[in-house]
Amino acid sequence: MNTFNEAKVQEIWERIQTKVDRMIGQIGDKNVHVAGADGKYDNTNIDWWTSAFWPGILWVMHDMTGEDKYKDAAWGWDERLEQHMLRPNSFDHDVGFHFLPTAVIKHKLTGDKDAVRRGLFAANFMAGRFNTNGQFIRAWNGDKHGWSIVDTMMNISLLFWASEESGDPRFAQVARSHANMVLKQFVQEDGAVHHIVSFDPQTGERIEAIGGQGAAPDSAWSRGASWALHGLANTFRYTGDVAYLQAAQRVANFFIAHLPEDHVPHWDFRVEGDLASEPRDTSAGACAASGLIELASLLPEKQGRSYRAAAERILLSLYENYGTWDNPDHEAILVEGTGHKPAGQNVNVSLIYGDYFFVESFAKLRGWEKRVF
Repeated sequence: MNTFNEAKVQEIWERIQTKVDRMIGQIGDKNVHVAGADGKYDNTNIDWWTSAFWPGILWVMHDMTGEDKYKDAAWGWDERLEQHMLRPNSFDHDVGFHFLPTAVIKHKLTGDKDAVRRGLFAANFMAGRFNTNGQFIRAWNGDKHGWSIVDTMMNISLLFWASEESGDPRFAQVARSHANMVLKQFVQEDGAVHHIVSFDPQTGERIEAIGGQGAAPDSAWSRGASWALHGLANTFRYTGDVAYLQAAQRVANFFIAHLPEDHVPHWDFRVEGDLASEPRDTSAGACAASGLIELASLLPEKQGRSYRAAAERILLSLYENYGTWDNPDHEAILVEGTGHKPAGQNVNVSLIYGDYFFVESFAKLRGWEKRVF
């Protein structure tokens, strides 16, 4: 594996920019999620949780380059999302994934007043999903009123932003209450993380952990760990509460210790049988790398050095071993992502959120500071 230095970062960034320029023509205004063996991204509903990661990539590229072609391609996404929210829809706890990389970053970069209004509208929707007895933000829709999932840790940045932007502390209070619940109910003693925890929606009492997209209730789904690691680091950045920082370190230590030789995680660290034969999840690696860079930046240099180094090892392996650089017809950046292995859905595919966090990670390595997650 080559040395990861400033020149290498620049080399990779230039290839990312070339790739994204090509993706603009290939993807256009599709609401993308998965690219399979044919290398073509699908077109999902705009209220599907992944739809805003593509415009998120465009906004990051605009901020890093100053080029208007990225801004022009990303501009209308938050309006489309808002209009869909005014009709029958399936929006849920993942509205942070929808509005942070569209409305919130658009407002940060351009000052657009409609964008800030849309972001606050989404934050109000998210805060309305808070269960006061259980102190959790409800996951999904349907009849699972007492379910909460670790993915929401990445979405609560929307609430912290909303408090800063509006001056109303209620949003941050909901976010902190949910994060405190995650510390107690999701993060295991060794740093592994549950995917789903169910509560009695009336009393708020914990019922059980559920495997969800992990191999088992007590397993260690790698993308869930990356959501927790990154989300806990974000929560410390917003609050300054060291409990979140320490929990992020515990999850990070577990994640790094369980990485295979090429530093890209399998989809679950505790799956039974021969782990070497199990699929990787490059999206978990990319999200964790971004979280590790975040974590390193929040610690004194000597303490953060090992986390930064781990992020660089993951990113360099993703670049060298899992990129589509030599396949211009492939619409994604990374291959070998795993969506939902227990359900047999989206295994060994490209995932747009993996692409987003890969781009975000390299933007951070090059000094990007306009955090939205």
